[in-house]
Amino acid sequence: MLGEVARFYGTRGVSVVLAPVLLVLFLLVPIIPGAFWVQVATEILILGLFAMSFNLIYGYMGLLSFGHAAFFGLGAYATAILFREFSAGTGEIGVWGFFASLIVGPPVAAMGALVVGYFCVRLTGIYFAILTLAFGELLFSLVFSWYGFTGGDNGIQGLLPPPVFRDATVYYYFTLAIVVVALLLLWRIVQSPFGYTLRAMRDNQQRTRFLGIDVRKYMLVNFVIAGAFAGMAGALWGPFTRSVGPLLLGWQESGIAVFMTLIGGSSFFIGPMVGSIVYTFLEAYVTGFTQYWPLIIGLVILAIVLFAPGGLLGILGAWMKRRRGPREARRVRDEDAAARSEPVATGPEGAER
Repeated sequence: MLGEVARFYGTRGVSVVLAPVLLVLFLLVPIIPGAFWVQVATEILILGLFAMSFNLIYGYMGLLSFGHAAFFGLGAYATAILFREFSAGTGEIGVWGFFASLIVGPPVAAMGALVVGYFCVRLTGIYFAILTLAFGELLFSLVFSWYGFTGGDNGIQGLLPPPVFRDATVYYYFTLAIVVVALLLLWRIVQSPFGYTLRAMRDNQQRTRFLGIDVRKYMLVNFVIAGAFAGMAGALWGPFTRSVGPLLLGWQESGIAVFMTLIGGSSFFIGPMVGSIVYTFLEAYVTGFTQYWPLIIGLVILAIVLFAPGGLLGILGAWMKRRRGPREARRVRDEDAAARSEPVATGPEGAER
């Protein structure tokens, strides 16, 4: 079954097979006793969406961004500031104020991505990566220093959602619904002509330009789309953790998206979400036994880079190809044998047609 799906869908086969399985598993998480794993799964979903927005730039456009967390943080702060305004009088926020605060996150992040991307898309390679890092640190410094508006290094605390969303399971399913819709939109984007144009630019920018395509415009549009989805993840993060801080815009947070994408596999649509599952689960599990969590994740990344550069899904994809090989050979032999055994069609006078 896996081999047939992979053969039909080509490189999309692994994601096509794995996505429904992951959805079923996420739906079943709340049946695990205790609220701890619901909290972990919520974090996996939010950070997975953040990593998948990063992969629009890295996996589909072929450029590495070290400042993508800036848009995650912008979305988080936009939501948090509206939270603060809506709850200023009573300390409570209503359902409509809650939704309004969440909705503002993606467009604010998209506007930030538009400004940053206008300068960054003029460069490629390491220069693009360094410029995104510079803009990310610039926005981090601005948020860190602006005490009157962002709270400075104290951040914004007390982001309590409406009572119905304070239950961990309710907020988990709410997050799951938003992430599923976001991933469907991302799938539609990467499988559209726009998405295939991004792949062409990734493989050979010069040839794509010779075809008459405005490469910078496509890069900028994709940069803004990626920023909007990162802002959506950031908007969900504030009510989940009940606070936001300037570190959400820092290069360390951008590194988390890079790690997740490498672990899962940047060549696969669902790869960053798989990376988020592995990374977040390991962090939640390992930190309960040792304080040397950075050492553990460092060893994991080292093993992935050295022995599985395509990520965990790259290993799965290679296994599916190996299983498909003998079946494919038998299918071709059977088709050839069937073709040789078919009777020759003749016309009314016995002449071959």
